[in-house]
Amino acid sequence: MTDNDDRSVTEYIASLDDEQTVRDSETLVEMMQRISGREPELWNVGTIGFGTYHYKYDSGREGDGHTIGFYPRKGKLTVYLMDGTARHSELLSKLGKHSLTGYCVYIKRLGDVDLAVLEQIVAESYEFVESKAQEGPIRQILWKSND
Repeated sequence: MTDNDDRSVTEYIASLDDEQTVRDSETLVEMMQRISGREPELWNVGTIGFGTYHYKYDSGREGDGHTIGFYPRKGKLTVYLMDGTARHSELLSKLGKHSLTGYCVYIKRLGDVDLAVLEQIVAESYEFVESKAQEGPIRQILWKSND
């Protein structure tokens, strides 16, 4: 898939200004592709996502989201865990240098974290969101729920 500028994921990553961000992005693409078995797709303004799920809330809002993904920026990679960071607190405590919000893990560079732990977290997140999506449209914001 390409973005609105008709760029492929490969072209987008190659266009990044920082060599470290390019290398880290290539590593994350390889990892997330292996976990998901899906090709990377460009979402929004630079998010690279793998797999999709459909959501439909009681409010009437509905759409599609990426099952796992990341947003590369110089000095701050954002890894999206659509089921939320709280579900992964034990593994996140072993990850290495990072910061968090509800469903985002912020990493300055992959060399700061244990890649095997990151891969386990991303794989568990992918499996959880995929299992919820099998039941039909996801009806709650997963990272805010206790499931």
